[in-house]
Amino acid sequence: MKEFQLKYGCNPNQKPARIFMHDGSELPIEVLNGRPGYINFLDAFNSWQLVKELKDALGLPAATSFKHVSPTSAAVGVPLPEKLKKACFVDDIEGLDDSPLACAYARARGTDRMSSFGDWIALSDVCDVTTARLVKREVSDGIIAPGYTDEALELLKQKKKGNYNIIKIDPAYVPDPIEHKQVFGITFEQGRNDAKIDESWLKNIVTVKKDLPESAKRDLIIALITLKYTQSNSVCYAVDGQAIGVGAGQQSRIHCTRLAGGKADNWHLRQSDKVLSLPFKKEIGRPDRDNVIDVYISDNDEDVLADGNWQKYFTERPAPFTREEKRAYLSGIKGVALGSDAFFPFDDNIVRAARSGVSYVAQPGGSTRDDLVIKSCDEHGMVMAFTGLRLFHH
Repeated sequence: MKEFQLKYGCNPNQKPARIFMHDGSELPIEVLNGRPGYINFLDAFNSWQLVKELKDALGLPAATSFKHVSPTSAAVGVPLPEKLKKACFVDDIEGLDDSPLACAYARARGTDRMSSFGDWIALSDVCDVTTARLVKREVSDGIIAPGYTDEALELLKQKKKGNYNIIKIDPAYVPDPIEHKQVFGITFEQGRNDAKIDESWLKNIVTVKKDLPESAKRDLIIALITLKYTQSNSVCYAVDGQAIGVGAGQQSRIHCTRLAGGKADNWHLRQSDKVLSLPFKKEIGRPDRDNVIDVYISDNDEDVLADGNWQKYFTERPAPFTREEKRAYLSGIKGVALGSDAFFPFDDNIVRAARSGVSYVAQPGGSTRDDLVIKSCDEHGMVMAFTGLRLFHH
């Protein structure tokens, strides 16, 4: 297949639309089901690069959940603790612990379930039946992987009344080192960002504390590779083998840090006993539970707890999750990793990160205020590495 005709581009009025290889060669993909659109393919090709690089860097199966050309999360195949299984609504998936790939997607999809609604999925490895069972019951636009077992493919083909988008990509495909794009009829050309992110990026530790455990190195690498494919400005929090908060496309870096930190906090709060024990009515489905939980742990909890509201969702009225209780719960969180796609211009980013349990930081460095940022890390007992490389993505 040398080209694939699309219904339209980013919007229905943008016609004609297609994808093709500029040199006339065959596309490195097969469309096994459905008819992916322009944005689907943008998500597919960006997300595939992310999981492929995670697998190459860490040697573990990887998965990501994409929306509008940025990851909501990315993760590697680390088993899920029981509370996280419940928070991600996967505690009933048989054989989950036996499939590292399914664990990776369960983590990625479960991180920011509000944002992942209707996501695009990328898998680093051949999709197995356990992963397919997990994907089948979530609202999703499509998936890309290097292959699918026969049983997994048949399950996925049942989604969206048989119209689910399924793409198989050649894992050996290597793009041209020079890439092009057009904006306003003007062609841009640049070398592809083929920087290989690994532990060598973390050697220049500039803080008083120097100890960087293997788990922190893994999480910082996950954060940095995730940022490589996130619309800039961007900041990513990661822990336990997964990105838990991604702040994308903000003009101000502190807004990235706050946005991502809020998502990371929500990920932790979802695993609290108070949230896990919410007395939902049996008929309330997962998407509605996601919405209700998101409101319950926000400062607008009266929208689901007020008399006349709680009866729609719960068998009995839950006690509020007070601001003091939430802060007390989050104050015990430590060991979170934080990556930034460019330098921190002010130490307010570090102060905000500390509130979300950040202990490890990786950023390019190079600000005129690096000394203030390093001092703030020292005051908060953090370890910070200067990578020396920026990761803007547009």
